[in-house]
Amino acid sequence: MRGSYTRRNFLAMGGGLSLAGLLSACGSPVATSLTGGQPATADVIFWHLFGGGDGENLGTMVEQVQKTTGHSVESTLLSWGNPYYTKLSLAASSQRPPDVAVTHLSRLPILAQAGLLTPYRETGLEQLGVTQDKFTPAAWEKATIDGETWALPLDTHPFVLYYNEAAAEKAGLLNPAGDNLIDISGADTFVEALTELKKATGGFGATMPTITDPSTVWRWFYTVYSGLAGPIVEDSGTRVSVDDAAMDEAFAFIQKLTTELQLMPASATPALANAQFSNGEAGFLFDGVWNLPLYAGLKLPDGSELKYNMVPIPALLGEEPVAYADSHALIIPAAGGRSAERAQYAAQFVQGLLDNSTIWTGGGHVPAWLPVQESAEFQELSPQKNYVDAAFNAVYDPNGWYTGAGSDFQNQMGGVVSTVLTGATKPAAGTSQIKSALKKLADTNAPVS
Repeated sequence: MRGSYTRRNFLAMGGGLSLAGLLSACGSPVATSLTGGQPATADVIFWHLFGGGDGENLGTMVEQVQKTTGHSVESTLLSWGNPYYTKLSLAASSQRPPDVAVTHLSRLPILAQAGLLTPYRETGLEQLGVTQDKFTPAAWEKATIDGETWALPLDTHPFVLYYNEAAAEKAGLLNPAGDNLIDISGADTFVEALTELKKATGGFGATMPTITDPSTVWRWFYTVYSGLAGPIVEDSGTRVSVDDAAMDEAFAFIQKLTTELQLMPASATPALANAQFSNGEAGFLFDGVWNLPLYAGLKLPDGSELKYNMVPIPALLGEEPVAYADSHALIIPAAGGRSAERAQYAAQFVQGLLDNSTIWTGGGHVPAWLPVQESAEFQELSPQKNYVDAAFNAVYDPNGWYTGAGSDFQNQMGGVVSTVLTGATKPAAGTSQIKSALKKLADTNAPVS
């Protein structure tokens, strides 16, 4: 049954989350959904997993859509990660799901293959002008499985290069206009750039979390590896397809930067990496675009403002640049009892969120909706406009029931990568450990009830 998912066996993938626990909050949208009695408390019931600044931006978008459409929306925030996807799957399996929900595209395959979603062709969105040609191609491709599209990408959030403008200028890495980096593609050129940045900062050429943050180190490693080779697993995650030579080379390269050349810290927590870049002690930072708000308005030790920019990570070991990425997307869960009128409201709500996604870019995300991405309003946003190309070069987690945002897969893979970065594990041993972990996952049947 590997690679084959049903509504019943999908419910068993909730990581021990009990139905009783979910029902403890009587009267909540989750509880009423699971018992089959979700009231029509609004024209559109919407579930998401965004808190903080993203949650505020989404709230503004929802308000705008309500004003435009005249439809009421009940917006519910649920816990990020596995708890969210478990609750969503339980609700969809009960045939009482929300009308619209958010998913990471890296989590989409299992939701679609379990029969929990309405395919795009049945949503009515095409008739509203929401069509393939208006989306970033890489995100649309990830939203499409075996020729069927199941989600409408809201954004792409890639792994990118942050750079300290003053340090880059001192290191001679800015173009004549002073508004962007010169081309530092290629392993040798990249190392030279980090070497000059290390001299300029007196600290490190670049930084990033290398310990206690497995997801971030996984994103870094998979960006480097994907410049050389394709997915590490295929056939819905049931076949390991690691390129040993490419993985050895990728591990050797990232370890060289930390332990041999000491151009990057070998042991840095997220807090330390943040401080190193914020204080001007590292010229580059490798991180996701979603952390853009962390650095806005920061002051350096001398009291001056931290001036920074963000650009796609250059091609390193391969000829073309790639960027590890994921995307938030909008889905319409399958519900046999949903009226035609309510389905239309859901489609209009999705269209409205896409049309208002300039607001969403405040969290660093690249809008996947090209009418917004190509608008004059977005083109005035800096640094957001500077790393758009990373959305077109995006590489996502490979498809598998065990992969995706917040998964144990990322923790396992990132755990191995961390030991290579710190020098505790040699590159070849890292490759062996990755392959061993993947083999166990690939050989494990998707959990069944």
